[in-house]
Amino acid sequence: MKTRLQLFNSYVFIFPSLFLTLVLGIYPIAWALRYMFFDYQGYGVPKYIGLDNFARLFRDQEYWHAVYNTFIYAGGKIIVTLPISLILAVILNRGLKGRSFLRAVYFMPTIISSSVMAIVFFSLFNSFNGMLNQLLVRFGLSPLDWLGPKYAMLTVIITAVWGAIGNYMLLFIAGLQGIPEDIYESASLDGANAVQKFWYITIPMLGRVLQMIIMLAIITALKGYESIMVMTEGGPFGKTEVMYLYVYKLFFPVSTTSTTVQQLGYGSAVGFVTAIIVGIITGLYFYMSNRLSQE
Repeated sequence: MKTRLQLFNSYVFIFPSLFLTLVLGIYPIAWALRYMFFDYQGYGVPKYIGLDNFARLFRDQEYWHAVYNTFIYAGGKIIVTLPISLILAVILNRGLKGRSFLRAVYFMPTIISSSVMAIVFFSLFNSFNGMLNQLLVRFGLSPLDWLGPKYAMLTVIITAVWGAIGNYMLLFIAGLQGIPEDIYESASLDGANAVQKFWYITIPMLGRVLQMIIMLAIITALKGYESIMVMTEGGPFGKTEVMYLYVYKLFFPVSTTSTTVQQLGYGSAVGFVTAIIVGIITGLYFYMSNRLSQE
């Protein structure tokens, strides 16, 4: 009787997560898998068109330009974010006064909504009355069109880096706390300086943690679009259009001025191919990192 009661309690605790997974995860995927073979705008009767959506996708230059932009955005975000996060983690893992406060300060952007963060940075980088351009003018410098074609991608990368540093910093700190202090003390006795200890002890000992963090960073960067949607809506002239923002526009109107027509059937096909691209990149990284760790 006791075993049955424990089993019942287990099912009761599991049911909410299972229900939400089915409703918010499995069902939308099944829905998309069905309609990607149809011509469907969200109203009327869906028209079966076979693989026409996929044929259209491979001719869609706007989408493939978004794929290119995604790699630029993800690469810039990862290359800048991870080194800064690791350096901050090493510094704040030491016995510094106020380190708990500093950790909280750096982690704070992570818990802020992406939309709120994008609005704040939009006010900073606004080309006409943004705070950053006002500061440049005070120093006698010319204001820059931060959200224009030349600097828009750089601006959204800066925004993404600011929002992600704290999260990866915390993960690195968790990994650093698993490294025994005895190893560093032995290295100090052998005459190793801080750089040598970081390069020959910290990095190798963080191996598995670093592998997980990089994989998480790749997935997150490739799927990111929320702050871009708020700041630029993918513009100007598609300069900041990324894969998942392009997919989103095919399902939902981004703004009243958006020129993208909602196409649920085509959007399902685009979303499916986009998920495959992200899966392939993640799988390749996981395979290569495992091979390197075994050598």
